[in-house]
Amino acid sequence: MALCFDEPFFFLIFEYSFKVNQSMPTTEESMLYKKGNLTNDTLISLYKKMLKPRMIEEKMLILLRQGKISKWFGGIGQEAIAVGVTSALTKDEYVLPMHRNLGVFTTREIPLYRLFSQWQGKANGFTNGRDRSFHFGTQEFNIVGMISHLGPQLGVASGIALANKLKENKHACAVFTGEGGTSEGDFHEALNVASVWSLPVLFCIENNGYGLSTPTSEQYNCEHLADRGKGYGMESHVIDGNNILEVYTKVSELADSIRENPRPILLEFKTFRMRGHEEASGTKYVPKELMDRWAAKDPIDMYRNFLMFEGLLTTQIDEVFRKEISTEINENLQRAFDEDKITSTKSKELNDVYQDSVYKEVNPNEKKENIRFVDAVSEGLKQSMEKHDDLIIMGQDVAEYGGVFKITNEFINHFGKERVRNTPICESAIVSAAYGLSVNGMKAVMEMQFADFVSSGFNPIVNLLAKSHYRWNQNADVVVRMPCGAGVGAGPFHSQTNEAWFTKTPGLKVVYPAFPYDAKGLLTSAINDPNPVLFFEHKALYRSIYQDVPTDYYTLPLGKASLLKEGTDITIITYGSAVHWALDTLAKNPEITADLIDLRSLQPLDTEAIYTSVKKTGKAIILQEDSLFGSISSDISAMIMENCFEYLDGPVKRVASMETPIPFDQGLEQQYLPKNEFEAALKEVLEY
Repeated sequence: MALCFDEPFFFLIFEYSFKVNQSMPTTEESMLYKKGNLTNDTLISLYKKMLKPRMIEEKMLILLRQGKISKWFGGIGQEAIAVGVTSALTKDEYVLPMHRNLGVFTTREIPLYRLFSQWQGKANGFTNGRDRSFHFGTQEFNIVGMISHLGPQLGVASGIALANKLKENKHACAVFTGEGGTSEGDFHEALNVASVWSLPVLFCIENNGYGLSTPTSEQYNCEHLADRGKGYGMESHVIDGNNILEVYTKVSELADSIRENPRPILLEFKTFRMRGHEEASGTKYVPKELMDRWAAKDPIDMYRNFLMFEGLLTTQIDEVFRKEISTEINENLQRAFDEDKITSTKSKELNDVYQDSVYKEVNPNEKKENIRFVDAVSEGLKQSMEKHDDLIIMGQDVAEYGGVFKITNEFINHFGKERVRNTPICESAIVSAAYGLSVNGMKAVMEMQFADFVSSGFNPIVNLLAKSHYRWNQNADVVVRMPCGAGVGAGPFHSQTNEAWFTKTPGLKVVYPAFPYDAKGLLTSAINDPNPVLFFEHKALYRSIYQDVPTDYYTLPLGKASLLKEGTDITIITYGSAVHWALDTLAKNPEITADLIDLRSLQPLDTEAIYTSVKKTGKAIILQEDSLFGSISSDISAMIMENCFEYLDGPVKRVASMETPIPFDQGLEQQYLPKNEFEAALKEVLEY
């Protein structure tokens, strides 16, 4: 496919034009720019860095109209911000851009053919065709790609900055959002965390006038978004986002400052979006006079005039720059267009959901101690902290107080407040920060004070952690501890066992032990695993279940069920607190011989253990504490029917809690739970 840079067509499709001003600029125009101590080479370099993304965008608009690309998010008019901020950072410092920040990617000198391949969903891109446009990251260029939910990436930046601070590497970090994104709760959570922890991060707001079609007058009710920094005890600045020298010099100064004196800074860049939210949206909702006013402040035209006034640029030199960039664009586009369409296999796609994790078995010595479930969790966590110097624990009240269940009691005396960190009440930002730690090469364990509260951090778990490796080959080395379950009179907001929210989500691992021995060994393995793990700990088991547990460090494999009892009458499949209900029922009915399977891990699921047992016994019953509809028992039942149908001597039975929220009153709570119904259901299946 031959490509050409169709200048006449380009000018026809624009609703306004960016004309090269051939006349000499005025002294008044030149006074907008203060070059300070910047060298002439730097001044010219900044111009070329802005010109490249502009010309790429102009080309993309042509290709869009020609039907050669499917979608485009334009950043025309905002180049000075992306180029200025990225130029102010070193190449080994992380930057987290949005989809209007093409200048970030070009300033980091990503080969253009790789960008073009990414936008076409081809293999030389960064996501293997699994995500589009600017929704990608790359460790090679220290860029962390956005997600469409916008807000969580601010928390990711806080996590990256936390890792930088702990490493004492004197690195800054910059993250972008639009003025629309500042209305999201994640924005406020991330700023608060960064301020409380004095993290070296630049929060960059591109205030471009509209959130899609909604003007700023309908988005916030303050004069400047930078004023919000005061509420967080945070330094803030308003910067002319169309003035490349103001952006570059101010951000360079601030980046140098936070490298030496770590703290967050809120930056509001005043600019304007000259194209639609994406090209299909258009700009008809923008008043013409407003568009004209900002078109006159085009950052490239204005800066070009300044350089000409200073005698650093001529029309002839400018034409040379443009021809060089145009040639580079066309050659790289041709290379991307010539690339074959991406191909894959089902097995490759499935295998890339998780990072490869090689289980390393660690066998304990023979010394054991009879301890509670809660003690086993605490031991596993403590010994993992001793093993991994880069492991950080975060959660509400986990430091001096030791957590509401005292899991981390006295940890602060062993590991210090840098590694055992109390957090504000902001689950979403802390999950995102945990992911940021992983991006920056560290490990994180986050404690949800109660599993119920995970709903406030749901988005980054299912959209950041779960999809990260599949999208751009970035692992999420995060364990989220989930104290859960009923039976302790905690009521509707502190008693859920909500594992089904996550077993449904590809990319997450879900572990749910029932015994102290398993809790310790599985927790250490979960922390070793480079993938995100939801680790459920039943509160009713914390101080009621004892077991002899090895005193030193050991591991157990994830995805391997435990066969607690063997028999031929029926297969009982269960996990968590329900394991103990099943044991009690079998103890009351010694005439029943059953295979009792404690799943221990729900994702990955030990289907081999399930199928082997069912094929032997011919009957199956699944017992769980979670309510029935949409639960994991439904999937297990369906899997048995699909894979073991010819071996069955009766229907697969499921026993679960009532389809109601969990009540507080003890009598109502016992009525809600299926514990007392299991015996009758078991005998019903046996008699079939």
